[in-house]
Amino acid sequence: MKPSELSNIIKLGENEQVEFKSSFNDETIESLVAFANTKGGTVIIGVNDDGIITGVNVGKETIPKWINEIKQKTQPAIIPDIEVVAIKEYNTVVIKVSEFPVKPLSFKGRYFKRIKHTNHQLNTNEITNLNLQSLQLSWDAYTAIGKTINNLDKHKIQQFIDKVNKSGRFNLGNDWKKSLIKLKLISANTITNAALLLFGKEENQYNIHLGRFKTATTIIDDKIINGTLFEVVEETMKYLLSHIKVAFEITGKTTQRTEIFEYPLPALREIVLNAIIHRDYLSPIDTQIKIFDNQLSFFNPGTLYGNLSIEELKKDHYQAHTRNKLIAEAFYLTGDIEKYGTGLLRIRNEIKEYRTMKFQLQEIANGFKATLLYTNQKTDKVTDKVTDKVTDKVTDKQLAILKLITQNNHITTSELAVKLDISQRKIKENIAKLKVAGLLERVGPAKGGYWKTLN
Repeated sequence: MKPSELSNIIKLGENEQVEFKSSFNDETIESLVAFANTKGGTVIIGVNDDGIITGVNVGKETIPKWINEIKQKTQPAIIPDIEVVAIKEYNTVVIKVSEFPVKPLSFKGRYFKRIKHTNHQLNTNEITNLNLQSLQLSWDAYTAIGKTINNLDKHKIQQFIDKVNKSGRFNLGNDWKKSLIKLKLISANTITNAALLLFGKEENQYNIHLGRFKTATTIIDDKIINGTLFEVVEETMKYLLSHIKVAFEITGKTTQRTEIFEYPLPALREIVLNAIIHRDYLSPIDTQIKIFDNQLSFFNPGTLYGNLSIEELKKDHYQAHTRNKLIAEAFYLTGDIEKYGTGLLRIRNEIKEYRTMKFQLQEIANGFKATLLYTNQKTDKVTDKVTDKVTDKVTDKQLAILKLITQNNHITTSELAVKLDISQRKIKENIAKLKVAGLLERVGPAKGGYWKTLN
């Protein structure tokens, strides 16, 4: 590496794949292991935490000694690329490792991975997940210990087969056992973890814990949902629908109103599906959904899978990684989810019409959190202009009048009467009330003038 190239790297500072060390020590080897368990990286010896080059003494035996120490303290043994680079009067040592193909590697029996600027020590579940991922295996494909076909509900299996055939994505025959074998959900004598979660007769240990909160500590209502994964999706959506607000758009006829939900329902369903399909089933922690005024949060056990970052998820195109391959395949075949890796894009598209709504993603301890929040609830164009206090006093007829006026501010009272199918006298009475409420005024004479809606 040229000194100028190294200088540019140092100027950019530490990151997910670069770390500075004033001297070689155990922390250096820990970082190399963390890099090898993530995306690879570089440790630069002879640079302090502030990015100032301090240099390091390099003798004849220094590099061989460091290589030997790295090999002895790592399992499987890491053999890094090491290069001495002189910058002005200082010697620095650049130690590089690539991402290791079979993970995880350990340092003195402990396991680490790189998260942003720091090394994160892995817990037991994370170690298992990282190993399964590197071997391209999936926990849900493993045999459900102590369970047999007798633990599966044949009626639920038939419902699944019918739904798959109806979706047109795959054709399954009448023999349910052959169908599940074809999908690798069962074998001749055993069933997988996926099959048990999808079609099990009994409740499992994985709950969805939902709550309606007034404040962080004031719970209005809560519920725990348990069942097969397809059932859990529907029950969770029912609970959400029963606790979120609904506004109405007046179409111009008093008998027709369009419901406008507080959150776009397709986005909510997509988040629920993602939570259930991609959760870490090695973790005993419940999936948690909290409903607040103007905010809805989803916490799922298990951090991002496959070395994905939050920054990558914010983009429309990212490489998707599936933690539970058989479960994801089942929901795909039934038509509940689309192409893998497009769920977040669809969520973002759904909330575009909700002008003040935000979709936030964050990794927190032992899990992943998605939040929808807003400042103003979505309504039609008319009710957007009316404050909550005034809207409570405005009738459906009056909202319909306001909407028609915003569409055509030269509309006459007789035309309003025809469109709303009420008398012209009633139109004039409602217009008078809207004027008193400060929501409407007439500009100019009755003939030749126009209506003006007010905030």
